[in-house]
Amino acid sequence: MAGKINSIVNPRLSLDILSKDDVLKIHTATLDVIETVGVRFPSFKALDILTAHGATVDRDTMIAKIPGRIVEDALKTAPPIYTLAARDPAQDLPLDGQHVFLGTDGCCIEVIDAFTGERRRTTKKDSEDCARVADALEEVGFWWSMVAAQDQPPESRSLHELEAAWRNTTKHLQTESIVTEPEMRAAIEMASAIVGGKDELRKRPILSIMQCTTSPLGHDGGSLDAGLIAAEAGLPIGYMTMTSCAFSGPVTMAGSLVVGNAEVISALALMQLAHPGAPVYYAAAQTAMDLRTGGYTGGGPEDFLFGAATNVLSDFYNVPLSMGAFATGAKEPDWQAAIDNAFSSFMASLTGSDMLLGCGLLNGSRILSYEAMVMDCEIYSIVHKMMDGITVNDDTLALDVIRAVGPGGNFLKQKHTRAHMRELWQPRLMDRRPYGQWESKRDGARDWARAKAQDLLKNHQPGPLDPKLVAELARIIAAVEK
Repeated sequence: MAGKINSIVNPRLSLDILSKDDVLKIHTATLDVIETVGVRFPSFKALDILTAHGATVDRDTMIAKIPGRIVEDALKTAPPIYTLAARDPAQDLPLDGQHVFLGTDGCCIEVIDAFTGERRRTTKKDSEDCARVADALEEVGFWWSMVAAQDQPPESRSLHELEAAWRNTTKHLQTESIVTEPEMRAAIEMASAIVGGKDELRKRPILSIMQCTTSPLGHDGGSLDAGLIAAEAGLPIGYMTMTSCAFSGPVTMAGSLVVGNAEVISALALMQLAHPGAPVYYAAAQTAMDLRTGGYTGGGPEDFLFGAATNVLSDFYNVPLSMGAFATGAKEPDWQAAIDNAFSSFMASLTGSDMLLGCGLLNGSRILSYEAMVMDCEIYSIVHKMMDGITVNDDTLALDVIRAVGPGGNFLKQKHTRAHMRELWQPRLMDRRPYGQWESKRDGARDWARAKAQDLLKNHQPGPLDPKLVAELARIIAAVEK
């Protein structure tokens, strides 16, 4: 069974990355772009909704120009607080601005096998395995579709990924793979079967949806149509911008923030215009193009700053944020991965991001590594401890204890030490052994992380799904495939 989820609660540390004036300038520029330049909505259903609410729509280009007041009014109907439900209610995740939850990421197409070290294409079995590992790791708050089930039919692949996860974790599920109406309707039917009906699903959304925008200033038609169905069913839905400085966004960070912000809030406004009060969230994983290669960086100071700045924007719109963190551009869990993932998670946590994505992926979210998954949880646990800050009160000042010990003594035998000793962070992977002991073995974090992952893959079993539900999920998927 999975243990209690270890989340950052009421962080004491904070970071001011954008002033109120900066945020207002970005917001004003964003509304200007949406109203005068427009955003592409390649969905007739979406265009009909926008037209009905006063947007100027060109049906040939599918570009909609939405007056700023319409966007602002629509966003005001979005709920600022709601809960991501889990199959196990004890693992529900309140998105209330007071927690930072770690999630996995996806949807990668290769995996480094935890036992052979071989890099190969992903299958549905990998979806099952990574869900079990995520279920066991207490730092992981929710499971995000990590790998593509490439051995399953394309029209039902996303549903196989969900079915594999629901059988192998009791935590909340989030996915970005559902980009068609039939898949979304089937996913809603599957989730409804698990919780006991669509009305119950609206009360306890055990599934949330992520969709990606198409930078610059565009959306995917299937993602819009699928998102509208999800919003109607009460599933939390977010739209993620992945603008890249100098390529799909201006080279300046402020300009890329405007382009990405226009993409996200135009989509969230659409969801609210169609279904006022639907739970939505802001999502972002912005970066800078590598000017030498033209490639995706997956790490660097721009990514870290974007992570902090985007949360300020989501706070301005009073909706939760899902922030791309971890998911380093490194090819293996090495020095580069540690720097990328430590800074990205710390910066996003300092500004209070509700959800952090990316645990366990390498090469810019292309490769699943179980070693990296365990090591990323260690990084998150360090961030978790730092975000707690320092508590100052009569008990923690410990004057009575200091007096009792006095000069030259030690505090090991004190009751105060026993009462508080478990508050000190203890590593699972960082090496604190004497040099001689290390020298005799020459092992370290990657070895221990691999062993931990292997043990979980062999032995961890989550709370089972009722066999009747397993059969029902299979029936729903088969109906889509027919």
